[in-house]
Amino acid sequence: MFGIIKEDIKAVFTNDPAARTILEVIFCYPGLHAIWLYRAANFLWRNNFRFLARFLSHLSRFLTGIEIHPGAKIGRRFFIDHGMGVVIGETSEIGDDVLIYKGVVLGGTTLEKGKRHPTIGSCVVLGTGSTVLGPITVGDGAQIGAGSVVIKPVPSGATVVGIPGRVVEINGRKPVFDLEHGKLPDPVSEAINLLSERQNRIEEYLGNLGEATGVYFLKDSPPRSKNKNEPE
Repeated sequence: MFGIIKEDIKAVFTNDPAARTILEVIFCYPGLHAIWLYRAANFLWRNNFRFLARFLSHLSRFLTGIEIHPGAKIGRRFFIDHGMGVVIGETSEIGDDVLIYKGVVLGGTTLEKGKRHPTIGSCVVLGTGSTVLGPITVGDGAQIGAGSVVIKPVPSGATVVGIPGRVVEINGRKPVFDLEHGKLPDPVSEAINLLSERQNRIEEYLGNLGEATGVYFLKDSPPRSKNKNEPE
């Protein structure tokens, strides 16, 4: 148990450059408090003290703003940075060395019992406000961009952005914990840029065609010169 506690503290220093002292980390990191309270609640849950487990989980939510169901399965060195609004459902499974930010939701999409929440691999980063829904798998080393909504399985090493989430890159990025949300690809912006470039090429082609034929197709093109024999 003490080994796991030490690992949790070390994970804070590894993933948050603002962490300065052990005392500060122990007393001032609600994400760390939430995972410690979860571990206690999970112990109670696995030993069939279900009401006490849920009550402790509820108390943790009140104190930290982070909701982790005691039935979830979470690996080692798990870190929640700026965790307000994080929700982790009952049948969620999370691997080792996972980093998640504020507002992340691991949610279900059905009212049926059984597996209904995501399985998150090891060394995964879930960006601020991202949502992963249903009994899908997010592979090891994947990155989910801020604000993304993921409803389909994500391959290992992939980067996913957008609503709905789309894979924009696989294994072509910096190490997982160097995630910079502002540098993630924006598929919507890329699509708009492609359309704009295509429109510019079409306008250039029509302009050249107008110069060659004397017939202009665009409103801002030079007016077509009239033939002397052409009636007014």
